[in-house]
Amino acid sequence: MTLNGRRPHDPRSVGIVERQYVHFDLSLPLVCGKTLDGFTLAYETYGTLNADRSNAILICHALSGDAHVAGYHTDDPNEKPGWWDDAVGPGKMFDTNRFFIVCSNVIGGCMGSTGPSSLAPDGKPYGLRFPMITVRDMVAAQRHLIDHLGIETLFATAGGSMGGMQALQWAVDYPERVRHVLFLAATPRSSTQNIAFNEIGRQAIYADPRWNGGDYYGKEPPNRGLAVARMIGHVTYMSENSLETKFGRRLRGYDRIPYHFDVEFEVESYLRYQGEKFYKRFDANSYLYITKALDYFDIADGYGSIEAAVARSRAAFLVVSFSSDWLYTAQQARLLVDALDQVGRDVRYHHIYADFGHDSFLVEVDTMTALVGGYLRERWEQFCAQRARSSP
Repeated sequence: MTLNGRRPHDPRSVGIVERQYVHFDLSLPLVCGKTLDGFTLAYETYGTLNADRSNAILICHALSGDAHVAGYHTDDPNEKPGWWDDAVGPGKMFDTNRFFIVCSNVIGGCMGSTGPSSLAPDGKPYGLRFPMITVRDMVAAQRHLIDHLGIETLFATAGGSMGGMQALQWAVDYPERVRHVLFLAATPRSSTQNIAFNEIGRQAIYADPRWNGGDYYGKEPPNRGLAVARMIGHVTYMSENSLETKFGRRLRGYDRIPYHFDVEFEVESYLRYQGEKFYKRFDANSYLYITKALDYFDIADGYGSIEAAVARSRAAFLVVSFSSDWLYTAQQARLLVDALDQVGRDVRYHHIYADFGHDSFLVEVDTMTALVGGYLRERWEQFCAQRARSSP
């Protein structure tokens, strides 16, 4: 929920926003065969829901994201904004003058939604007693939030990376409730290489003696293992060229190589900083559960093929891939595009040449604003014109 006032040092921001929570006292059946008996979702909203509730867009976050996609929680000028603040706001990619934006923390997360660090019915943290989750389960939980907000049909589901997986899953599982899907730097199925990198990160957490089989709440958490997992993941989000451009072989505080095992190169310092920053805000068990959900993701699961799965959808699609993204490649994006073409769905595909790797969907602000923002504006104007023609 956007609160009154804007921070004067950032006039294009949505301003100060409030994280909200909704608890669902119901059973959520999960793909693994177990049931989550009651769950909470943390979420934020931006913009205004129109009278007929037709202008809502659900932004789905990636592995390390949360509900705080834009704006600020305080008036502290040193506070950093939400993780996609460049994209959400008045006149931005997701224009809050036109759309009502919703973003929720996924189940299994650690930013306010029910996950392994949450209290189980016995009053103790779930830890590894938390059931295994999938992207389909994340979307099923989000569906209850959208119902709670009184929204029958989403104008769009959108996201990059794991967010794109959720956006696609929405169109397959709830085809009558999604008009458009924005599938950015994502894949319709996790590849063997994707699974392999996730497993290396999990092994780093398992190897930290403080992980203690997931039972570390109230004790010292496995920060070292989680930091290494983040370092591994962060390298996959960048490209060789972006690393070379940003750091090269520059030394950190030395004129020549000192030949020791402490930090010598700038890139080593950067990765250690990213790891430390991550463990201060994220839960190691959530990392395990969410990376497993990524591994399980295959939109064809239960349908026999990608074509059969996407044939269920009624949405129009915008699919975007990036030339330097070696985590979720253009070839993977084309699997979805070709399947949509084959079953006759409305799809636009853009392959963008960019040097920032997987993170290009976050970094290439001007390109993405023109592409995604332009698509949304065009489709919204078409929708409004069609609605006006059909009105008595």
